[in-house]
Amino acid sequence: MKFGVIIFPGSNCDHDAHWTIQQVAKQPVTFLWHESHDLESCDAVIVPGGFAFGDYLRTGAIAKFSPVMESVRKFAAGGGMVLGICNGFQILCESGLLPGALMRNVGLKYVCKPVQVRVENVETPFTNTCAKGEVLTIPIGHMEGNYYCDEATLEELRRDNRVVLRYSTPRGEIVASANPNGSLDNIAGICSPGGNVVGMMPHPERSAEPELGCTDGLKVFQSMVGAMAAR
Repeated sequence: MKFGVIIFPGSNCDHDAHWTIQQVAKQPVTFLWHESHDLESCDAVIVPGGFAFGDYLRTGAIAKFSPVMESVRKFAAGGGMVLGICNGFQILCESGLLPGALMRNVGLKYVCKPVQVRVENVETPFTNTCAKGEVLTIPIGHMEGNYYCDEATLEELRRDNRVVLRYSTPRGEIVASANPNGSLDNIAGICSPGGNVVGMMPHPERSAEPELGCTDGLKVFQSMVGAMAAR
């Protein structure tokens, strides 16, 4: 099994994801350049956090035109595993791989802190090592993490169990005070209809080692490894 981590101009979490996969999860991983169509036979692709193309126009609005994203769309359509983290989530929405959009945080301030998220769907390749309702502590760091979609899309996400993570209290309560950015329905992560594409605002690669103060994020990568091994 092999992971690929995309590098865009302005990405700043690509090396963090690469380190976590290689040094913590102990799996083969390679960098994928944004100008290349070649996914190098990877079994899973990470669209990392950062500020791809400086977040000009809108977050992810330029990155979606990168040649590598054309290949990612084809890869995902064939059932390939794709994880978008923070800016990567924004890019997946702009690219049409996930519905909705990430808008500016309520309060118009950059938010960077550990948060709690409740696992709502454990049937994805990214959450299969978690228990339904389990609360994970994972940090966020974003200015545009306010998830929004229309009512019909929200109803579809709820009906089809496609909300993967919701911001919660440490006890798992879904309340407004636990929402750090104003995200609709406290949504912190969603998946595609097939569950093989997930976008999440929290950074699991920043909470995968004891030295970082928390290891809850490692469960995301362990889930991916297990899912690939089961194929």
